[in-house]
Amino acid sequence: MPPRSLHLLLSHQRTLLLQGPMGPFFERLAGVLRAQGQAVWKVNFNGGDDQDFNGPGVIRFQAPLAAWPHRIRELLAELNIDALVLFGQSRHLHAQAIEAAEEAGISVYVFEEGYIRPDYVTLERGGVNAQSSLPTEAEFYRQLDLEPTPAPLPTGQSFATMARCAARYGWAMHKARAQYPHYSHHRSLSPVPEGLLWLRGDWRKWKYRFLERGTWAALTAPERHKRFFLVPLQVQNDSQIVHHSRYESMLPFIDDVMESFAARADHGDWLVFKHHPMDRPYNDFTRQIAVAAAKFGLSDRVRYVHDLHLPTLLKAAKGVVTVNSTTGLQSLFHGTPVATLGDAFYNVPGMVQVGNLDHFWTHAGEVDADLFQRYRAFVIRETQLNASFYADAPGLSSSTVIKRREAVVASTPSEAAQASA
Repeated sequence: MPPRSLHLLLSHQRTLLLQGPMGPFFERLAGVLRAQGQAVWKVNFNGGDDQDFNGPGVIRFQAPLAAWPHRIRELLAELNIDALVLFGQSRHLHAQAIEAAEEAGISVYVFEEGYIRPDYVTLERGGVNAQSSLPTEAEFYRQLDLEPTPAPLPTGQSFATMARCAARYGWAMHKARAQYPHYSHHRSLSPVPEGLLWLRGDWRKWKYRFLERGTWAALTAPERHKRFFLVPLQVQNDSQIVHHSRYESMLPFIDDVMESFAARADHGDWLVFKHHPMDRPYNDFTRQIAVAAAKFGLSDRVRYVHDLHLPTLLKAAKGVVTVNSTTGLQSLFHGTPVATLGDAFYNVPGMVQVGNLDHFWTHAGEVDADLFQRYRAFVIRETQLNASFYADAPGLSSSTVIKRREAVVASTPSEAAQASA
């Protein structure tokens, strides 16, 4: 069942797409919107965009970036746009476009990686993550009467499918740089340097898989069950860190967590930092974590791991500490308490502990399973599309047969919940 956010998008008449995820997803989306009778245009900013979306309605922006704020306002007015759709709300070009759309009273729809994983992507009107309009009051969810959510169909996403999309996009962008001389991507996609970095990442994967066999045995031993806290690190330059937390990178976060743990945690507990797999080619914090652990007298109680099985770690942990990663939701799913230190869309008091890390080490408590299941069901119904950006998209396929409803869909999550109660 497609989420309410997709029904809202389908109710529009004239849609402008900006940059999407690398791969065919936005082209598929345009086909669905057009099948519902919409007029659809797409702005391309580089050769990678051209490769992934090169059909009817393409508008190429090849001017200096300083001209974009004026150009996007022109497009919104000239095409009489009533819905703007994009992936990556924090990208500079997108932030300027969102500002222009909001000034004109145009609805903005933002795609992002799935809040619930695997086999979902996120679509919200107005914004995602810290800009999400999902309610954060526990009582709102306790009063909901929601049907159980069916399991999503498999999408077949794998690291290989993502890597192929990224490689094709990067090569196309590189080859067409003369046609788009002013474009600068939000992260490096230079084919040779990036390829070498990912070869290093693959080497590190196998290296740490071998070296961490003893750590795995220790963490999964019966005597260590619920006697360690897991800290899943996020990608160093993730917009969730840069824009929605007080941290400029992972290093000050690591320091804060260790300092609090050293002062407040039970001396029999361990602290386990887990590296993010997508950051493996770019960063390795072995030395920094060892130095910080020594500084706080934690050398024998801190572990740093890379590719150990995350669900098993979540089930065995006493608690999970994160800035605002969606791993927090996975932890709650497995019944493990969560503390957040940043602006997370799931910062619902009573479901997670927000900002109070000193208290968390000794009073993590238990997950309110009923509250979490209600929250999860609502999030799926409102914002989660059964799809992969890089593989299959069952939710988009099924949505092609949806008839446009004449009734106006409730414009806020709370109105939608009241209507369904």
